[in-house]
Amino acid sequence: MSRAATNSGIVGLGAIVDRPIEVERLVQQVANAGAGASSLFVGTVRDSNDGRPVVGIDYQAYGPMAERELRAIIGEARERHGTLGIAAEHRVGFLLIGEISVAIAASHARRGPAIDAVRYIIEQIKRRLPVWKREHYADGTREWIDPTTPFGLAVTGVGDESHP
Repeated sequence: MSRAATNSGIVGLGAIVDRPIEVERLVQQVANAGAGASSLFVGTVRDSNDGRPVVGIDYQAYGPMAERELRAIIGEARERHGTLGIAAEHRVGFLLIGEISVAIAASHARRGPAIDAVRYIIEQIKRRLPVWKREHYADGTREWIDPTTPFGLAVTGVGDESHP
């Protein structure tokens, strides 16, 4: 019997990782015999921001603090939406265009709460998770980006070597 068919415990996992995110593993972690739906969000590095060509993003975090906050966000989502399983990972380090920076999977007996839980988690990650990103542009410049702005605008008045 597959792991998905035998997993009946409630799962809530969150991690800050410095390796490629394995989306299939996250989906397997939230699999549950009582779940009729699983929802998945995958965030990737895009090739432009605010009209500027991007070649990559450097994500930095204070791991223990970021993991603690990520687990708190997951706990809130479980409480609000009654999910059977949630797994989320945010990657740190330098990522190229198309690489996965964040992935979230949630399972529930019904599709609506699974989708709502994933949306809640990504919105809270953007607002609260202490992960900083510095975009690297095609012209060779780099800038720290404020993840709480609607379009991730550059932080003004911050030098290249400073930390937001």
